[in-house]
Amino acid sequence: MSDRIRHRLREAGARFHANDNLADFIRPGELDELQREVEDKADALLRALVIDVEHDHNTRETARRLAKMFVREVFAGRYQAAPEVTEFPNVQHLNELMIIGPMRVRSACSHHLCPIMGRAWVGVMPHAASNLIGLSKYARLIDWVMSRPQIQEEAVVQIADLLESRLRPDGLAVVLEADHYCMHWRGVKDDGARMVNSVMRGSFLADTSLRKEFLSLLAERRA
Repeated sequence: MSDRIRHRLREAGARFHANDNLADFIRPGELDELQREVEDKADALLRALVIDVEHDHNTRETARRLAKMFVREVFAGRYQAAPEVTEFPNVQHLNELMIIGPMRVRSACSHHLCPIMGRAWVGVMPHAASNLIGLSKYARLIDWVMSRPQIQEEAVVQIADLLESRLRPDGLAVVLEADHYCMHWRGVKDDGARMVNSVMRGSFLADTSLRKEFLSLLAERRA
């Protein structure tokens, strides 16, 4: 199944990196087939680790669980279309700063597939032509982006690109703060380190006072 999907992607000249969405190239019913293929590969991985999956009651179903987890849950943002989000016109011509967050984010690093756990904040400066969406929809869209193997530096840009295309605001700011278990759990095993990065667009980039207002309000909420 993966070969068929890969063939379609290559025929279309489409990229299929770890943090890309492939939903347009997956036909109805194929995700079930892909999950079964992943289960077979996961079983081979466990056997290569010299785990007796036939007699160890703890790992007998692990390959099936892994396949379901990766395809349907933690990496669902690769295989499912974007969540439906109702957009509303800015009838009242709102033009005041809005801050949404903190929103819990969960992902896995592309390098080791270890968890990334953190929080996201979004600042929006709308104008008359902007679209408005419900507060919960920010969390849904961010979760869709984060439910893929990611590196944080690219994830925050993907989130900003997605929200900017949906909202068409005068300004947009995204801040992402996360713990990386590829650093906590392995390697240097430093469980106190975390990464914070941001993307500023439009008026947040051009207007120093607006950027300072956003960051100062954000600092109060991060405390």
